[in-house]
Amino acid sequence: MPARRKARKRALDVLFEADLRDRPPVEVLAGYLERIERPHPEHLGYAVGLVEGVAAHLDRIDELIASYAEGWTLDRMPTVDRNLARIAVYELLYVDEIDDAVAISEAVELARQMSTDDSPRFLNGVLGRIAEYATR
Repeated sequence: MPARRKARKRALDVLFEADLRDRPPVEVLAGYLERIERPHPEHLGYAVGLVEGVAAHLDRIDELIASYAEGWTLDRMPTVDRNLARIAVYELLYVDEIDDAVAISEAVELARQMSTDDSPRFLNGVLGRIAEYATR
């Protein structure tokens, strides 16, 4: 698995736990970092950046997801999908070194591995619409 995909998976783990426990992502991240064996994997820095970035921009990210997820509220989305979308939207809006197509395809691939059969298509559609908005 490529390093950035591993980082996205780790970020997803933290955001998923924070979402389920209704805790701030940065607080859950601190506990997660304490539990990881040393030496830390090289991709951990990118994972931490994703979690901290999503947490810092969560209101704006959730607003965009809710606006572009036609017929779906954030609460109705599977927790995995909601947090994959958050990671991808953060990358679309705030991480210049990641191409939009890469951010979207990585979210779709993780959804294919970890969520429902409908999730990849759903995320591809929502994230595609947000990417179009972001490039205007």
